[in-house]
Amino acid sequence: MNRYDVIVVGAGVAGSLVAHRLGGRGRRVLVLEAGAAGTGTGRGDDPLTTFLTASAKVPGSAHRPHPAAPWPEVTDLTGTRASPGFRAAGHLHQNGPLPYSSGYVRVNGGTGNVWTGLVPRMLPEDFDTESLGYGRRWPLTYDDLEPYYREAEAELGVAADAAEQREHVGLPFHDDYVFPMRPIPASHLDRILAAGLDGRRVKDPVALHEVELRVVGTPHARNGVPDPRYGGGRGYVPRGERGRPDPDNRCVGNASCIPHCPSYAKYTPLKTQGRWSTSVTLKDRSVVTRVLVDGSGRATGVEYRSYDGTAAVARADVVVLAAHAVENARLLLLSGLADRSGQVGRNLMDHPVLLTWGLLPRPTGPYRGPGSTSGLEGFRGGPARALRAPFRIEIGNWGWVWAKGPVDADVAELVVRQGLSGAGLRRAVGDRIRRQFALQFEMEQAADPANRVTLHPTERDALGLPRPLVTYDLDDHVKAGMAAARAVSDQIFALLGAEDHTDYAPATAWPGRFEHGGRTYGYRGAGHAAGTHIMGDSPASSVVDARQRCWDHPGLYAVGCGSMPSVATANPTLTMAALALRSADAIESDLIARDRPVPVGPTTPGAPS
Repeated sequence: MNRYDVIVVGAGVAGSLVAHRLGGRGRRVLVLEAGAAGTGTGRGDDPLTTFLTASAKVPGSAHRPHPAAPWPEVTDLTGTRASPGFRAAGHLHQNGPLPYSSGYVRVNGGTGNVWTGLVPRMLPEDFDTESLGYGRRWPLTYDDLEPYYREAEAELGVAADAAEQREHVGLPFHDDYVFPMRPIPASHLDRILAAGLDGRRVKDPVALHEVELRVVGTPHARNGVPDPRYGGGRGYVPRGERGRPDPDNRCVGNASCIPHCPSYAKYTPLKTQGRWSTSVTLKDRSVVTRVLVDGSGRATGVEYRSYDGTAAVARADVVVLAAHAVENARLLLLSGLADRSGQVGRNLMDHPVLLTWGLLPRPTGPYRGPGSTSGLEGFRGGPARALRAPFRIEIGNWGWVWAKGPVDADVAELVVRQGLSGAGLRRAVGDRIRRQFALQFEMEQAADPANRVTLHPTERDALGLPRPLVTYDLDDHVKAGMAAARAVSDQIFALLGAEDHTDYAPATAWPGRFEHGGRTYGYRGAGHAAGTHIMGDSPASSVVDARQRCWDHPGLYAVGCGSMPSVATANPTLTMAALALRSADAIESDLIARDRPVPVGPTTPGAPS
């Protein structure tokens, strides 16, 4: 069979949800996944074994890439002694002033296998920052998306407290709204910070006003304790591996959410795939190389290749690109489609993350539970964002690992710099690690056409396809936000009586390193790529419309974070899922219109029958 109602390119969060919804309505759906359904080795290795045997514990280390479907890894980037300065290797080449520091994986389930599992909603004001003098306005509002936020929270099985989100984040939840599961418990570190910070105030050095601090639980797509009030008293049944109901499949604090949750408590697209109807077909190890259109520009199918280079064609009335913001842009550019506005591949955004870290006077209990369970929400919105990028502060439960690497680095430092050994070394390592904590400032980055994905003019992958080439930088709005974040961090550390060990050195360990206002800053990438097929209300300035339909090609949708006109300060997966479900409803409407009988009028008298 090579004729379908819908072809979905990519089996990550967005693609799996679109396929699930349309398959549930009886549509024949083919899902083409570039990666392997297993780990890509062909030896039947499971992700846990692959992770444990990997030499480097990086985001993609639970899976092994195939040369035909490579992906960028954080180890592809290295800093240089010059500041700024970096070198990029591997699948994603770069030529910008500063590095795009995020990666992704190309396996069945995509980067949804290796994400953190945090799912806060965007704020209503995030959908229009043009009124504040920067960014782009969405062609829809929070209210337009709110019903799909609720559906996405059901599909992903979100654990959170609606009253807390309403009171301390400012989200307009209805009084009777209940999340599927009760919130994930606060970590020991969360409770320490809440005792030292709640109700205290710090000064925003850019906006010159004070902000009250409050430690607030973060919504998680992670199995916890189901809320019996959910669904009008029906409750919620958590799902485990491959979507099977499993009430006992709960988070048990393995502290390995990235890259793998061995208890399968964290949501991955494999849970959605386990509930696909029989009308959905997954074909893995299938790299789509071109979208096909007819003479009118309507999408008619795709060309794809297997790992050995064998080419094939599949036909459908609707084609949905759901292959990650970078790969969606790459495929549109390879196909020469959807670029009337000149915006395909442009407006690449991420959450540049400023990290600060230190030692508290008392043990923090690190490396127990998810990477972050709570945060500080007071800098996400308000008029101050007109002066500097807003940010959300995640409280990091995993010590200094993101800033400085595994605890081996602590051991090496104590041995080399302080000459410790034996019992003295063991005591020093224990004292240091048990008191570690970190703050993660996720900065909003506005859409900028200069930040973009193009096709490399000479570099090719194993299938002969041009590799993606990224040009990336941070503007003064983001840098001002980082300066404000560092000043806020200094005040928080002082309130906690913490030793500040933040130091963006050596330069080789910080590719995202720059000078601003006489101070050195370093950033990591959050893995939140967005904007490369940007959404808008005009085909002259955007690639897709409010339903993620490509303006220039009926039957062609580009879904995912690449459609988002802004990333604001919330981790984008929940918003991406809500948009995907909204697009699935639009696709179903298209197919209903296709199937609607054409009325035949009465025969004209005298006309031949």
